[in-house]
Amino acid sequence: MVSLAAELPAGERFDAIVIDEGQDFAQSWWDAVLAALRDPDTGSLYVFSDEGQRIFARQGRPTVDLMPIPLNENLRNTKQIAGTFSSLAPEQMRIRGSSGAPVRFVQCPTEDAVEAADDVAESLLDDGWPPESVALLTTHRRHPVQVERQAEGQDAYWATYWQDDDVFYGHVLGFKGLERPAVVLAVNGFRDEARAREMLYVALSRARDLLVVCGDLDLIRRVGGEAVVQRLTQTGGRAPAHAG
Repeated sequence: MVSLAAELPAGERFDAIVIDEGQDFAQSWWDAVLAALRDPDTGSLYVFSDEGQRIFARQGRPTVDLMPIPLNENLRNTKQIAGTFSSLAPEQMRIRGSSGAPVRFVQCPTEDAVEAADDVAESLLDDGWPPESVALLTTHRRHPVQVERQAEGQDAYWATYWQDDDVFYGHVLGFKGLERPAVVLAVNGFRDEARAREMLYVALSRARDLLVVCGDLDLIRRVGGEAVVQRLTQTGGRAPAHAG
């Protein structure tokens, strides 16, 4: 990529580059980014990152000096949703979203979390939620529907994100940076508990208006701490345990 960028004429380079999810950039990627600037000395580079959401095993750092500007206001989520993951954020944030529905929690064994999430997603559709407004996410093994759709190729799979005839099925790692009005989260384990806290932080922050979490409270406590558990189980947010 660096070599290709060096061959670009000035008219095809950039005056400014904006990078989101900068905490997940590999070290070698930065050279390629800078090489794509029309003038590396006067061009603009803006990087948005959240160290609390570093869920990939990459430890890259920008190769140029950047002026840090802390952004500590949450505008995406309702107050109820933001409160569930505020203790996981690397620094205290101001919750500026509107008030909304309580976060719901469905207690179930880890191995039953996907089945419980399926039941919740179906109930949301029955309650009138448009399918395109709902995402069902997993933290470990992918949902069978996601596996089936990805077998048709990544382009075909991601095309379903924009379709309005069904719930979107995804994994927290792939849904990073995305959002839905309603998210049903199946906490069905973690492949690597060393990164589980960051994954839980990402997972809990994907919903804008309604969040339903299905899983085992002891696992969530071990990964996220007591503050997350208290938010999930506070009065008004506890849903009936899954019978599976």
